Amino acid sequence: MESERSKRMGNACIPLKRIAYFLCLLSALLLTEGKKPAKPKCPAVCTCTKDNALCENARSIPRTVPPDVISLLFTSNSFDVISDDAFIGLPHLEYLFIENNNIKSISRHTFRGLKSLIHLSLANNNLQTLPKDIFKGLDSLTNVDLRGNSFNCDCKLKWLVEWLGHTNATVEDIYCEGPPEYKKRKINSLSSKDFDCIITEFAKSQDLPYQSLSIDTFSYLNDEYVVIAQPFTGKCIFLEWDHVEKTFRNYDNITGTSTVVCKPIVIETQLYVIVAQLFGGSHIYKRDSFANKFIKIQDIEILKIRKPNDIETFKIENNWYFVVADSSKAGFTTIYKWNGNGFYSHQSLHAWYRDTDVEYLEIVRTPQTLRTPHLILSSSSQRPVIYQWNKATQLFTNQTDIPNMEDVYAVKHFSVKGDVYICLTRFIGDSKVMKWGGSSFQDIQRMPSRGSMVFQPLQINNYQYAILGSDYSFTQVYNWDAEKAKFVKFQELNVQAPRSFTHVSINKRNFLFASSFKGNTQIYKHVIVDLSA
Repeated sequence: MESERSKRMGNACIPLKRIAYFLCLLSALLLTEGKKPAKPKCPAVCTCTKDNALCENARSIPRTVPPDVISLLFTSNSFDVISDDAFIGLPHLEYLFIENNNIKSISRHTFRGLKSLIHLSLANNNLQTLPKDIFKGLDSLTNVDLRGNSFNCDCKLKWLVEWLGHTNATVEDIYCEGPPEYKKRKINSLSSKDFDCIITEFAKSQDLPYQSLSIDTFSYLNDEYVVIAQPFTGKCIFLEWDHVEKTFRNYDNITGTSTVVCKPIVIETQLYVIVAQLFGGSHIYKRDSFANKFIKIQDIEILKIRKPNDIETFKIENNWYFVVADSSKAGFTTIYKWNGNGFYSHQSLHAWYRDTDVEYLEIVRTPQTLRTPHLILSSSSQRPVIYQWNKATQLFTNQTDIPNMEDVYAVKHFSVKGDVYICLTRFIGDSKVMKWGGSSFQDIQRMPSRGSMVFQPLQINNYQYAILGSDYSFTQVYNWDAEKAKFVKFQELNVQAPRSFTHVSINKRNFLFASSFKGNTQIYKHVIVDLSA
């Protein structure tokens, strides 16, 4: 009986539980409904209607603009910067006017998300530039007004010129306020060719902890190498490129005494190195690929080469030569020729002149003749002397000197569009750039130089440089200006007592090696920068 009563009471509780459950669920739904966000009200600084909003005297872009607004106008406001996503949450916005303010800067993604935007006005502000791709994603845009700004038409604005050339939107005429050469120029009339935005620089890449005098680069068995003459340790240090670490590392060395030049020369597939020393004589080494080391194969006659200062290698009519400039009072600047087994004395140019540098170059003396081999000898006791190759006698003959150029330490040449130029280094007085005029070299440019021992022209890709070192101040890097047909100052490098500058190209990377007589040998990377990016 008792169990029957309990059973009936349990059954009676089931409807009560269900009712309680639905009441709880209804309460939860009512609470959730109560938490739904209300539509944003019109900001205090704005006046809003159903479709429009006008905002004045605001300190920043308000974040609570009604999402259904179609037209939005900002005028006479105090903010001068507009950040990314300033108008997020306005999917229906078609007209945006930001006019007569003091806007100086707009972020790249300021207008992100405005896919319905048809008309954009930034008129009468203080904008000098616009970030690249600021209009990206505004696919519905048909009208843009940028009038009344102070645009600086430099590389940062190159993208806008390109965009104006292909956009389907109507853009009112706008004008440059700077730079001076473009002032009041219509931006719509410019082209990307009006902007030279590719610049280069030499950026420090690596320090080698030793002094050096000369640096040379060479190709051998499909690899690139660098050889550095170290005067104080007496070594020729050979470097190779580490493809993993992306740095130069030691490969091998030749040990000697007071080494001043380590000149590589590859004949067919054999590598030879001419090692010039101030003491102990100069020698020629051969790379033994089986023993994987350098072996001395020849001594250079000590009676002629007493104090070597420079070595130049060259090839004439399939014959290999090298010439040693001797700077002693009793030495002979001498040319050596390869005979199949070794290098032997071919011609002594002159004695007693204390030559400091020798440069091999090819020039045309008359329009009807081909390029002819020449040598230019620099000396501490006379003006630079020019020698011309005589095909009949297979010797160099003295032709002329370079007038009004006393105390020239070295001469190095370069070519621009077929014309031959030379850089003349002077320790005291002005260094010079001269151009071959058919019968003589003519002055083109003077560079103030004090304590200069090197004025090295070098070409990297399509860029022609000349680097003027100094023992007393910064090294000056010059870049060739094709329109002015002369060098313009480009960059300064801090190199202690520089003695040579060498271009090394490896794996499409370009480096500048700077030797130093008093400090570390320095390696710079040639970097190309696009200012319009």
